[in-house]
Amino acid sequence: MNDEPTSERRTVLKGLGAVGFGTFTAGTAGARTATDDTNHFEVIETTVAEFHSAVESGSINAEGITKRYLARIKAYDDELNSLITINTNAVNRAQHLDREYEDSGTVGPLHGVPVVLKDNHDTRDMPTTAGSVALADSLPPEDAFVVQQLREAGAIILAKANLQEFAYGVDTVSSLGGETSNAYDLNRRPSGSSGGTAAAIAANLGLLGTGSDTCSSNRSPPAFNNLVGIRPTIGLLSRSGIIPLSETQDTVGPMTRTVADAAAMLEVLAGYDPEDPVTARGATAIPDEGYTDCLNDDGLQGARIGVIRDYFDLQDGELELEEENEAVVSVLEKAIGDIEAEGATIVDSVDVIDQEFLSGARVTDLEFKRDLNAYLESLGNDAPVDSMEEILESGQIHPEVAARIEEAGIPDVDVESLGENPDYLERLVRRTEIRDIVLQTMVEQDLDALLYPPSTVPPVSIEENQPFSEMNCELSAHSGLPAIVVPAGFTGDGLPVGVELLGREFAEPRLIELAYAYEQAVQHRCPPNKFGPL
Repeated sequence: MNDEPTSERRTVLKGLGAVGFGTFTAGTAGARTATDDTNHFEVIETTVAEFHSAVESGSINAEGITKRYLARIKAYDDELNSLITINTNAVNRAQHLDREYEDSGTVGPLHGVPVVLKDNHDTRDMPTTAGSVALADSLPPEDAFVVQQLREAGAIILAKANLQEFAYGVDTVSSLGGETSNAYDLNRRPSGSSGGTAAAIAANLGLLGTGSDTCSSNRSPPAFNNLVGIRPTIGLLSRSGIIPLSETQDTVGPMTRTVADAAAMLEVLAGYDPEDPVTARGATAIPDEGYTDCLNDDGLQGARIGVIRDYFDLQDGELELEEENEAVVSVLEKAIGDIEAEGATIVDSVDVIDQEFLSGARVTDLEFKRDLNAYLESLGNDAPVDSMEEILESGQIHPEVAARIEEAGIPDVDVESLGENPDYLERLVRRTEIRDIVLQTMVEQDLDALLYPPSTVPPVSIEENQPFSEMNCELSAHSGLPAIVVPAGFTGDGLPVGVELLGREFAEPRLIELAYAYEQAVQHRCPPNKFGPL
């Protein structure tokens, strides 16, 4: 049997037949022979550890869990609109993994785990579109490095998720995928650009998900969808094979329902890639014992957490969102109290970098055209378009995204002279300054992490644009330092709020330890009501 996956657009979901479940004979992992039964295992809120335990007990296999997620996609995603492409050969891959398990045990640490990829990750067997009609049929020659890592670990690529087209914005709207809704309120935004992955994982349409973060995308979408998201230190994860927005700022990261799953995924994704030289910086920073060894219930005992109060207030004084801001701040105040109750010392408040200084290091609009055109060139003769200019001229891009690109002056950037552009070079230098100031502050005040809301306001109505001015994304993005977002609770309207912790360079183990201890103490993660059992 050919186990190489193929794919079809999400529009075929309406035509999918009934999803059945097969039998599974366990092998060397010590599991008993059992028949997969839908009454014995519920995929809602399941974790990697729970799934693997069920595999060992014989109550489910890779084929069974894959079919259940496909059934949930068929039942729910027309309304949520979180996915662009479904891997129609995911079941074949699962069957292959089940045979491998019978013969020799698990393939790797993510054996049989169905994963949703943000659709800017190259896949050799599925289109990689960045949400754009212009790239609807673009089939890259090989997987992104992180996709290779996932496959080698035994993961099943289940689907590719919608995103803000070309990752340029925070609404999650695209010409190919349309508008994605928030899993907790279909009339609200999921944030972006990784909103499709966030909505899908929140609604239990997959077990794990990936996002990419240029300046919020692995943090505000998880915060808005009651998930965990990690933006790793620049250099820990490879960017090769990811459709770029800003080479110096982009990074991939896990998006999951629990800290433990995020840690397990980070162990697989992290690693040196010779095609992305910046990963040499992180090659010796990965702990030998792995990130899952950092899951400590008492991780907040003796910790020192600095609160950045300046990041709690509305940043745009012209926005009439005071009540919405107060709702977020109320949840964060409770989170600070809970963290303190778990044994941490709260340093309130800490002055680090003001928003104006941070914004002065922004280079996305300067790098976008250069980096996207370089990616398209890397596709060679198979590239469906040659340049950003061609995409804009074709009209095959969402008009809202096209307008933002034009308004930012991106088509007029002289990419050939960037290396001699004093404004650009000054912004890059400022990033180093920002990183050093943050690290100096943390060292002088003996801080394990800095705390602030990922967004000062909750998800807005889908008729409105999520205000980028209220995203506290630039501290991590411009410093290159790692950050983790964890569910912190809900507003009175039932909208999820996250809390963000930023750490020192390559301090992902400590951030995971802190986040896990908080998560276990408060248990704020719960599934959205609209997407219950089938």
